[in-house]
Amino acid sequence: MTDTRAKGALFDALAERYGREVAAAFLAAVESIRAGAELQRVTAAIEAGQIEEALAALNIDAAAYEDMLDAIRNAQTEGGKAAIEDFPKRKPDGSALVVRFSGRNPAAEQWLRDHSSQLITRITEDQRAAARASLRDSLEAGVNPRTAALRIVGTLNRATGKREGGILGLSGPQEGYVRNAREELTSGDPTALRAYLGRKQRDKRFDRTIERAIREETAPPAATIRKAILAYESRLLKLRGDTIGRVEALSALQAAKHEAYRQAIESGQVAESAVRKVWRSAGDFRVRHTHRALNGDSVAFREPFVTPSGARMRYPLDTSLGAGAEEIIGCRCDCEYRIDFLANLR
Repeated sequence: MTDTRAKGALFDALAERYGREVAAAFLAAVESIRAGAELQRVTAAIEAGQIEEALAALNIDAAAYEDMLDAIRNAQTEGGKAAIEDFPKRKPDGSALVVRFSGRNPAAEQWLRDHSSQLITRITEDQRAAARASLRDSLEAGVNPRTAALRIVGTLNRATGKREGGILGLSGPQEGYVRNAREELTSGDPTALRAYLGRKQRDKRFDRTIERAIREETAPPAATIRKAILAYESRLLKLRGDTIGRVEALSALQAAKHEAYRQAIESGQVAESAVRKVWRSAGDFRVRHTHRALNGDSVAFREPFVTPSGARMRYPLDTSLGAGAEEIIGCRCDCEYRIDFLANLR
């Protein structure tokens, strides 16, 4: 087998590479949706109080994310090939162990279809939910319809010809962060302004102006608020893109590793009884307690790992058995696969 450190470095490099590619594709998709939003139609629908019509005019389309799915597919293929490199080259009898990974294998393609469908559905539904919440808040607050529309699709940068800011692409909770941040900045209340200064994703270039407003017990200038909110929205969007990129790259790589061993078993080159899985946590204080407890646990190939919370997972970041986001987001664990050709002889 390849050196453990070299193997880990290879998967780390793949995770970093495809994490960036997935994140970039996500951001490009959001930019495409912004560009395709019908601003006048959105504005007219808001003026008429027709939220669903305004949502339809945003043209939030799953097809915008095709490039992101391609990046996930590529991560799956490269992850499978990398896993094959870790296989022993020969069987105990000296004959060659020949295994090849196929991203076109029906099981591999099924994972990609199922995973992609769930991912895109979740992303587009999140976007619609965030936009709906923003629209309802604007209507209740009596915000000018065009301003309400721009809060969703962003403002046009005349220099670049692209829209910036807006809550398109953000999750529902992130839309709430933006709304609360705007209320804090416009309040003129020192306590609320201090709360804004505690937001991790704020642009600190505006802190001095906001600190002055706190001392003077007034709201910051409207131009500062506008720029601060735009920067906050942009940073939240980048954070979401980075998070999606990291989770999806790691999910594809872990799924590919599992699929590589499944294909080896399916081909008859490796007996299923000879394969065992070992859970490896990242080994630091950031590891969630349910995964720290799994570190070192060994199970048969088809047997799931079971966390102390009862979640069942075939490997880290696996959701096929019902594990929720609380077991997935931010996970950096790995699954080590071992082949023991002598297992049936003991």
